[in-house]
Amino acid sequence: MDFVLNESVAIEVKARRQVSEADLRGLKAIAEEASVRRSIVVAFEPRPRRIGGIEVLPWRQFLAMLWEGEIA
Repeated sequence: MDFVLNESVAIEVKARRQVSEADLRGLKAIAEEASVRRSIVVAFEPRPRRIGGIEVLPWRQFLAMLWEGEIA
């Protein structure tokens, strides 16, 4: 896990085109120990998707959502 926003959104950044289950270890660990309501992986993936309860977002979409206040 790379960032936590407002103590409720955990964010992991990956320089990959395809996020795998192994890339989610940090987010899963923080979700077990803290009460985060949203977990997000930001990557070079072409489309948004979910792996379990974790959102995988293309980096441009993530930044647009962050600037619009949709991530907090």
